[in-house]
Amino acid sequence: MKTSIVWFKTDLRLHDNESLVRAIEQSDQIIPVYCFDENHYTTTEFGFKKTGNFRANFLLESLIDLDSRLREIGSGLIITRGKPEIELKKLVQKYNAQKVFSKKEVAYEEILTQDLVEKELWKVHCTLETFSTSTLYHAQDLPFALKDIPNIFTNFRKQIEKESSIRSVFHKPDLIASPQLEPITLPSLGQLGLEYFDKDCRAAIDFKGGETEGFNRLKAYFFDTQAISNYKETRNGMIGENYSTKFSPWLALGCLSPREIYYELKKYESIYGANDSTYWLQFELLWRDYFRFMMKKYKHHYFLEFGINQPKIEAKQHNSLLFDKWRSGETGIEFIDANMNELNSTGFMSNRGRQNVASYFCNQLQLDWRYGAAYFEQQLIDYDVCSNWGNWAYLAGVGNDPRGKREFNIEKQANDYDKLKTYRKLWL
Repeated sequence: MKTSIVWFKTDLRLHDNESLVRAIEQSDQIIPVYCFDENHYTTTEFGFKKTGNFRANFLLESLIDLDSRLREIGSGLIITRGKPEIELKKLVQKYNAQKVFSKKEVAYEEILTQDLVEKELWKVHCTLETFSTSTLYHAQDLPFALKDIPNIFTNFRKQIEKESSIRSVFHKPDLIASPQLEPITLPSLGQLGLEYFDKDCRAAIDFKGGETEGFNRLKAYFFDTQAISNYKETRNGMIGENYSTKFSPWLALGCLSPREIYYELKKYESIYGANDSTYWLQFELLWRDYFRFMMKKYKHHYFLEFGINQPKIEAKQHNSLLFDKWRSGETGIEFIDANMNELNSTGFMSNRGRQNVASYFCNQLQLDWRYGAAYFEQQLIDYDVCSNWGNWAYLAGVGNDPRGKREFNIEKQANDYDKLKTYRKLWL
């Protein structure tokens, strides 16, 4: 009997999941697994948790939903904790599995883990097969080689829109053959070294993890409210549920597939019509692809102080006092402090807010941008390694911005986007 393990990571869904589909095609029985990697709950060199309370809670909700959806079609989810290379090897031996299927990684630390897993699996005569499951455009369909991917987003976008197409989605399996699996047992936030928290009633949206909730949000934003038809006009908003899609937490953990969003968008356009706003969502999904492919191209350089170009600029000393004021929303600049208070209270911040607090951090405070990126890594419910570090490097002037250092006029931004001080009053 051919037995395979499907190693779920940040692809916590049944729809459009090539790793799962290929495993079912090639196997007699499937063992779905999620491993709480102990490295994800350590403290980084910058002094912050790699995973904070908000994202961990969203992850736990997503795993409960994934297990429930798996059990509806004859399977379930095994939960392990520790080092993936050790835990997966144990499960391979227990179930006599011949293959492990998983999503392909592109970021530096994630690739190291993937390589360690593959090395350990070889020792027990098991192979690892990986598939690209995170992008709108498949890496194999790009109109350029990896080393030739344009560094400027506009060039990347124009060429890819002209010369590439978006693949069809993989359908959700109707049935998965698995042995009898024990009921799911998840660690608590406390067991992960994190703290419980009460949800803040001022939050723009009550995020709940899981594929089911991701589809509910997709349906609400597209078909129930038709808010997508005004997205380009409202996307710089800062208060409320529908100024932006809020898809990012479900995309970050793979509860939603970018291709599924794209094809639902096409369905919406066929009913209600296409406009600049519906295109703009596709434009934003392309930005997400772009940072993922850039991470693949430049590897660990996105985590270095001087970024991908290694410009000859003076290294910045870390100033703990200035940093702590920024982090805790006590800079005295109301627009910055309000945004940081929202982040600290909910794990979320608008795109407009993120650009402003990052610009202030890099330009006014003159701090090492990596500390800001690392703090976001801890705090954000929608943290995505490629988008987070790519965007911070971009704003710090050590990434892909062709203009170099990009500095925001914080007072003008506050007047433009919070003219009546409604947002500042809410979060101060």
